[in-house]
Amino acid sequence: MSHSAFTVQQAAVIGAGTMGRGIVMSLANAGIPVLWLDNNPQMLEQALGVVAETNAHNVALGRISAEQSAARLACVTPVSDYAALAGADLVIEAVYENLELKQQIFRRLDTTLKPGAILASNTSALDIDAIAAVTARPQQVLGLHFFSPAHIMKLLEIVRGAKTTPAVLDAALELGRRIGKVAVVAGNCHGFIGNRMLASYVHEARMLLLEGAYPHQVDAALQGFGFAMGPFRMYDVVGIDLEWRARELAGQGQDEPTVQVDNRLCGLGRFGQKARMGYYRYAEGSRQAEQDPEVDALVLQVSEQLGFVRRDIGPEEILERCLLALVNEGAKILEEQIASTSHDIDLVYLNGYGFPADKGGPMAWADEQGLADILARLEALQARFGDHWQPARLLETLAASGQGFAAVQAGRV
Repeated sequence: MSHSAFTVQQAAVIGAGTMGRGIVMSLANAGIPVLWLDNNPQMLEQALGVVAETNAHNVALGRISAEQSAARLACVTPVSDYAALAGADLVIEAVYENLELKQQIFRRLDTTLKPGAILASNTSALDIDAIAAVTARPQQVLGLHFFSPAHIMKLLEIVRGAKTTPAVLDAALELGRRIGKVAVVAGNCHGFIGNRMLASYVHEARMLLLEGAYPHQVDAALQGFGFAMGPFRMYDVVGIDLEWRARELAGQGQDEPTVQVDNRLCGLGRFGQKARMGYYRYAEGSRQAEQDPEVDALVLQVSEQLGFVRRDIGPEEILERCLLALVNEGAKILEEQIASTSHDIDLVYLNGYGFPADKGGPMAWADEQGLADILARLEALQARFGDHWQPARLLETLAASGQGFAAVQAGRV
């Protein structure tokens, strides 16, 4: 690999929370020197302790040698102000999801860092262009969306802003390779590729609860298909309270029918695995999810209060709705050129969302079924459940010409 002007020799990370720690480890583990800044010195000290413990744990398990551990730790340097970041080639901001806060940080970085430096945000859904706009170097701003835990999860969504240059994207792809990630370039839209598709999938899962299913039934159907975990088990692992707090902060979305079960669980302090109860119950020190009759009773109560007439829903309908929601959203993402190929969408789903590897990803699975078949199934769902099931135009075009999603290259069918 030739050393282009953009080879990252010195990185910096802002934020010492869970994501910041994982990102710092991803860089340091690949031998990239990292400067680490957080506005709370105690938080930073605690985070350095966690990094040291993680390395010691890996030495104890025989995954790395004591020398490797020392080399990794030597790559990380805590700093106490923005001025110390002046020489970095790349800064990754990993503070919590608040646009004003991120813009404030990017203004500071823009005035502090050398002209050639790349400024990146680890946002999972915020508008990269709105972040880039507050700088004098929007061409050097992009998203580097790591998945939690960042030092373990393979996926890296590289989000190109409207003005991000090809050289900056290449530098990000090269960095992704260096730190051993599966890097996929995504366009800038709400949720990018992965979380945008996840939203449509989770919407169906939550609707199924209101219409008659229970969390363990939905999860069992999807795990039976081969997913690492169903959506409700996933929420327990991630923490049900994350989205709940985000809705509170944003002051919107709390009255959506689909989130009422989550709201009730959070009101009871059932935040998920960390609280030993969420959609499921967890015995002390166990990750084993046990079905909880109290949750089933709560689901029943919420759906009846919302005026739903419950019915029996089988695993076939659960699979059909959750999978086709993914496929149709993926088709729109491809049509809008948010992803350049269907394979990129599959990479995101295989490496970030536990889609069964043997099925090749949602788009490859759809191609295997045949898009004419998928189209007919979406039309049946549209007739039964309404226009949010309207098939993507791209899907109609491909089905009509007997092609699959794999035929699409960067918006050209």
